Amino acid sequence: MFHSYAAIGDSFTEGVGDELPDGSVRGWADFVALGLAEHAAAQSTGPVRYANLAIRGRKLGPILDEQLEPAVALAPEVISLNGGGNDILRPKITVPEVAGRLRGAVDRMREAGIHVLLLSGANPTDHLPLGNVFGRRGDALAEEVFGWGELDGVTTVNNWADAGLRDIRYWSADRLHLNALGHARVASNVLTAIGVPVPGEWGVEEVAAAPPAGRSRNTAAYYREFVMPWIGRRLTGRSSGDGRTAKRPTLEPVPLTTTG
Repeated sequence: MFHSYAAIGDSFTEGVGDELPDGSVRGWADFVALGLAEHAAAQSTGPVRYANLAIRGRKLGPILDEQLEPAVALAPEVISLNGGGNDILRPKITVPEVAGRLRGAVDRMREAGIHVLLLSGANPTDHLPLGNVFGRRGDALAEEVFGWGELDGVTTVNNWADAGLRDIRYWSADRLHLNALGHARVASNVLTAIGVPVPGEWGVEEVAAAPPAGRSRNTAAYYREFVMPWIGRRLTGRSSGDGRTAKRPTLEPVPLTTTG
């Protein structure tokens, strides 16, 4: 059981797709922190503190360059790391290079005495243009890194291999980011991996038991609203995370209140 938790990564870990009424985002890492806090309260083992340094749009290099050492400096008991998703969407990628950087980060955290929670994003490729290309890259990256769960001090959560998460009902309108249901399912995968009960009020099992939805269609409106702006940012060297800062840069107690 962990009582201090820091998360680093990109939009997946920041929580994009799980927008709250006030415009902020929640996401799976927030759910995990709440699950830890509820379990700690039930066991009367004290409060849980949580930090989230993730920023949307970041490729793996900037994630590690900008977030890893600040997260280590917080000295949490556990750090979650996800990265590489934005890299495999680019035209040129060397999977062994991405995997090598991930391994270096894992070793850095282990050397600092911090437990590593290494997880992949869910697989969106059923619903994306050029999904087969991105899918092959994601498969190759997952194959490279998910044997590391045998290392001491490392827990892996392979959401990429969660076939249920590929269902369109777990995805937001842009089909690249999970919605609230998807983020809750990822959080349940994480909590299960570390031996913490999944709060029943999340309804994860009930949603998973429902019949799957049909496949999505990439309409002209979808391309106008989501694909073309993404291409525009790539061509101009911009990122959705430009000018943004971490939503929770320091370890703060997790309040036991409603999740939105």
